[in-house]
Amino acid sequence: MSKALKDSAPLAETLVAWQKVHGRNHLPWQNTQDPYRVWLSEIMLQQTQVSTVLDYYDKFLQHFPTVLDLAAAPQDKVMGLWSGLGYYSRARNLHHCAQDVVSRFGGKFPSTAADLITLPGIGRSTAAAVASFCFSERVAIMDGNVKRVLTRVWAYDADLSISKNEKALWQLAENALPTRNLKTAMPRYSQALMDLGATLCLPRKPNCQTCPVQNECKAFALGEPEKFPVKSRKIKRSSEVLWLLLAQNAKGEVWLEKRPPKGIWASLYSLPLFDSEAALRTVFDNHSKLKKSDKTTAPNSSTAMDLEVLPAFKHVLTHKDLHCHVVKVQLKKAPHAPNAGAWFSEKDWAVLGLPTPVRHLLSNSL
Repeated sequence: MSKALKDSAPLAETLVAWQKVHGRNHLPWQNTQDPYRVWLSEIMLQQTQVSTVLDYYDKFLQHFPTVLDLAAAPQDKVMGLWSGLGYYSRARNLHHCAQDVVSRFGGKFPSTAADLITLPGIGRSTAAAVASFCFSERVAIMDGNVKRVLTRVWAYDADLSISKNEKALWQLAENALPTRNLKTAMPRYSQALMDLGATLCLPRKPNCQTCPVQNECKAFALGEPEKFPVKSRKIKRSSEVLWLLLAQNAKGEVWLEKRPPKGIWASLYSLPLFDSEAALRTVFDNHSKLKKSDKTTAPNSSTAMDLEVLPAFKHVLTHKDLHCHVVKVQLKKAPHAPNAGAWFSEKDWAVLGLPTPVRHLLSNSL
């Protein structure tokens, strides 16, 4: 048995005791064993700050108090309530997952991580979180905070960008789980790891002086906790240029189209997107070069009136930078846009699922 495994035995007991007194116990998804609420919070918290999630979490529960309500809701309503939270594939999977819980499990979440992981949008760590918090199953969670805590405690310096090394860390984590009083210990231990990573064992300038496992932490003993975790592979970024058509009719309504189920801003409502200025100009039957801040009347179009090019901007996604150009125009009839769409008043588009930059444009450019 490795030294890390031998030394990890008291870790669970220490963390359980610490969490009871010093951990976070006030969040709305804590102190509950309702798998629907725990699952909802876990999905929302992926790559999103707790402070941001709080309002969305309450709003979702007001509209969808049970998994049955969420499963029965139209996708557009789900996407609309998610609008602004980002990473919209989470919302699509959330809806599909609720429908699977109803169709496959009779409206009740399964009680084991092995069954939970078969649902859409639920990975190994999320499945373990629901199973641990709600059903006290002895399974290990492994989100970013937990990886940081455990790799520091054990000075685990294997590169986590390599699959076999991450699998080895999972095995260490499984062996470090509580072995007694699992009904109460498992939920509290899982929460303790999350709390420690979120409040003390920070990526930069960790608060080691008040850490409950300082004496057991090999990274602290080495004097270089920020060295861990080790992950060498960098995210490969790309960029894309988009042209957006901000079209209004005489009533002040905006033309929006529903994006396809795959690709950028999938299943959201958006301004029509074009991959070039020339492609966008086909909407007006006028291919003259647009210049920044021009305000003209498109002379060869029976549909266009005032036309303006707004300042370009960059929108940053996880793996891609979008360089966006926006053409604002008034039209007498519907544009020949790439996807089916409709005219929407402000009252209508305010509740639609819109990408953040599109919502910002509509709020600030009309």
